[in-house]
Amino acid sequence: MSLALVRSRALDGLEAHEVMVEVHLANGLPAFNLVGLPDTEVREARDRVRAAIQTSQFEFPQRRITVNLAPADLPKEGGRFDLAIAVGILAASGQVADGSLDGIEFCGELSLTGGLRGVRGVLAVALAAARARRKLVLPADNAAEAVLAQDAFVLGAASLLEVCAHLNGHTVLQRAASRPPETALRDGMPDLADVRGQLQARRALEVAAAGAHSILLFGPPGTGKSMLAQRLPGLLPVMTEAEAVESAALFSLEGSFDPARWRQRPFRAPHHTASAAALVGGGAMPRPGEISLANNGVLFLDELPEFDRRVLEALREPLESGTVTVSRARKRAEFPARFQLVAAMNPCPCGYAGHPHRACVCTPEQVARYRARISGPLLDRIDLSVEVPAIAHDELASASPGEDSAAVRARVATARSRQFERQGTVNARLEPGQVERWCTPDAAGAGLLKQAMSRLNLSARAYHRILRVARTLADLAGLAQPGSAQVAEAIQYRRSVDGR
Repeated sequence: MSLALVRSRALDGLEAHEVMVEVHLANGLPAFNLVGLPDTEVREARDRVRAAIQTSQFEFPQRRITVNLAPADLPKEGGRFDLAIAVGILAASGQVADGSLDGIEFCGELSLTGGLRGVRGVLAVALAAARARRKLVLPADNAAEAVLAQDAFVLGAASLLEVCAHLNGHTVLQRAASRPPETALRDGMPDLADVRGQLQARRALEVAAAGAHSILLFGPPGTGKSMLAQRLPGLLPVMTEAEAVESAALFSLEGSFDPARWRQRPFRAPHHTASAAALVGGGAMPRPGEISLANNGVLFLDELPEFDRRVLEALREPLESGTVTVSRARKRAEFPARFQLVAAMNPCPCGYAGHPHRACVCTPEQVARYRARISGPLLDRIDLSVEVPAIAHDELASASPGEDSAAVRARVATARSRQFERQGTVNARLEPGQVERWCTPDAAGAGLLKQAMSRLNLSARAYHRILRVARTLADLAGLAQPGSAQVAEAIQYRRSVDGR
């Protein structure tokens, strides 16, 4: 048969669209034409496929070969189509049984020796193949990642020769069935007991973990802001299966997924020199940025005022919507970005404004310019702000270890279970209508909030965020409704933000 049809997948954000690789062999001068909107990497598959077929001891057809990647209007990128193209050529030339291609999809890059190299994004491909109820043949290096997709039938192969032997019925590829262990989810994670003192900051961190709230830590250098931020993932509950698959798929797209970290909350800490594209995602073929890689986990921005203002402003919409859309001339992709923001900053450029023992050398104008690098609208989207003051040496040496992460995590898990039973989501992601329904305080709390709105001139966004935080405080205390104590504590966190 001079025509063969092989199925593969092209990535479009987190989606993996089906691509039909159509291979036709015709009479005429030998040629190898590749059509269907391929990029440079895909066009280079012609040389890789030719060499791989020949070094695998198959005959490369000396005919006019046309390979069409349909649909033609979908951009194709990467080396993921190498295996499908090679199998299609061998099937069209009669060297592989054509009937064996039914119900199978192929994905993988070929080396010149015929070996299979891993590609990025295979988890999204495996999820799509599982929904289509087809088997997936891919490089053995990607098998441990692909089996994370529930119900996926994954066949890992080391070379083109192994794939062809399977298709011709000589040997059978074994289904990959292993999953990474889940017994060591907390091994090696920083423990909250390492932080001495800082009771107010520890309390705020627990509140942030319980309600998935964003938090700003400010104070002099060396007071423990980074230590606190690094311990937040250890306070969060273990990810659900759906959350874990979504986060793993994003890391797979970026090409850095480690199956050993399955179901661990991501912690991303980009440097303050990161560009807007690095933070929110970008590229000619859009890829996820740091805020998407932190999805279902923590995004830590240290030295917040040192980030470019345009980079920080790009966070405003994802903080509200939980998604980010990356638009390019040829492509548009939407990525999830439900991250928990933890930001840290010094009170002034030198870092010692208000320090009890070291004098600040900054002028008032320098301090004002430093703090003005963070816009009011961005600060308005941060739920909690807490000072992390300097601790005296005597207090630091004599302070006994506080609660460890396990004890705090148990309270956080209880509070979150109350939220999901009541409203189906965490408090930080409640819509305005849901806030009015679930977060209304009692009469004393409502009166206190009314006074705070008037005296502190708070925005409507701040009003709703205070109610969300108060609801989280009530959940930690096991209360059915926020009271004046919870509202007062939530206002204190809010007042620090707006008062700078």
